Amino acid sequence: MSLFDTIRNTIVPVHKEGYPFVAGFFVASLILGWIFKPLFWIGLILTLWCAYFFRDPERVTPQDDDLVISPADGKVSAIQMVTPPAELGLGGEPMLRISVFMNVFNCHVNRSPVRGRITGIHYRPGQFVNAELDKASEDNERNGLVIDTVHGRIGVVQIAGLVARRILCFSHVNEPLDAGERFGLIRFGSRLDVFLPAGAVARVAVGQTATAGETVIAEFGSDKGPVISRRG
Repeated sequence: MSLFDTIRNTIVPVHKEGYPFVAGFFVASLILGWIFKPLFWIGLILTLWCAYFFRDPERVTPQDDDLVISPADGKVSAIQMVTPPAELGLGGEPMLRISVFMNVFNCHVNRSPVRGRITGIHYRPGQFVNAELDKASEDNERNGLVIDTVHGRIGVVQIAGLVARRILCFSHVNEPLDAGERFGLIRFGSRLDVFLPAGAVARVAVGQTATAGETVIAEFGSDKGPVISRRG
């Protein structure tokens, strides 16, 4: 059994995009251990962390077209009415934006928040400032998907962070997506923004922890108001 099979079967499922990085960490551990034995164990710990970073666990996703599911693991960092990025072609009116920030310990596999069909994918190069900052939406490298749904078009934007240097998108224009289906990955710290049309109401609060493919972050067609939260 290979190193990758051992990690995948006994520790945590690992996304295939992480295999080269896990292999690189492990080889570096062997080299460092040959130079100075204690360094091998440090390298091995880092190898296991790398495998943990690229983990890709199964998720149970509610299949309801009125629900919007978190596209990422992490912390809900913002809930605002914001004009969407121009390249998405969603118009110049403010839309409900829900942002989820992923740190280096979160799972970084991105999942579709809704069921629909991809009508556009728009990549834009940029900077790599802290993805938790609001200006990251404008300044950072990003990749945006436009998904046509029964409630209209929504935008899902992958935003690179301070450490992230590679945005991956596995989907293509005209492909259908189910809610919770994997569509991309960002390496090492980043953010996902979801832009929702009129009728969507947030079902999470700023500071709340979200789980990709499982946490309901917004809902259509509900007469309930926004979530009221308190710290305790």
